[in-house]
Amino acid sequence: MPRYALLVEYYGAPFAGWQRQADQPSVQGAIEAALAKLEPRAHTIAAAGRTDAGVHATGQVAHCDMNKDWDPFRLSEALNFHLKPAPVAILDCARVDDDWHARFDAIERRYLFRLISRRAPLTSEAGQMWRVNHPLDAAAMQAGADQLIGQHDFTTFRSSICQAKSPVKTLDELRVEAVDRPVGTEFRFHVRARSFLHNQVRSFVGTLERVGTGAWTPDDVGDALAAKDRAACGPVSPPQGLYLAGVTYPIDPFG
Repeated sequence: MPRYALLVEYYGAPFAGWQRQADQPSVQGAIEAALAKLEPRAHTIAAAGRTDAGVHATGQVAHCDMNKDWDPFRLSEALNFHLKPAPVAILDCARVDDDWHARFDAIERRYLFRLISRRAPLTSEAGQMWRVNHPLDAAAMQAGADQLIGQHDFTTFRSSICQAKSPVKTLDELRVEAVDRPVGTEFRFHVRARSFLHNQVRSFVGTLERVGTGAWTPDDVGDALAAKDRAACGPVSPPQGLYLAGVTYPIDPFG
């Protein structure tokens, strides 16, 4: 069966997450339903990462197996037709080796979290960022973020329902970017690692937001990390600001 890599973008608000669920809409379920319109049978696809309810993606990668030898462009166009009106789009499609795997072959995942500081509610960008109505100190948040870089036991920043075998991960980047807007300031958290624990990025951002307000010091982040205790974590940020921004492979399947 020919295997295809899919580059996927989606708006996560209507979905209970990436993973297929029996009684709730999911991104995986929407794509598998579209595949069934092209080849009527049960389809199972795999993704580089399972995003939670409300989380978005601009660079998710999945793979599917087809009976027919499809032209990749025609397959992406056909899937986009059958995905309507769901807010899911196939940005690119490529034929890959039969043993290529979207999850297990990935060597890096990149996330973006968008947080905006402004008094007025969001309108056109509602559901795409976390809004707070108080000022934040980007330099202080970066100082706290710097204490998380490297290989650590991230038990403090791990969900209690996380299924990973080990809490030890290597965080390659956690960079805070401040972008002035006509009203307010947007803070973009760029996060990069080979793999992540459940709720790890949202736990980082929620904790660093406390640093940005002055409620925590940057050193408090290091203390929380060293505690290896979920109770030491700051609040977990809401999902709507989080994006799976990209996945890296030894050889780019879309290159």
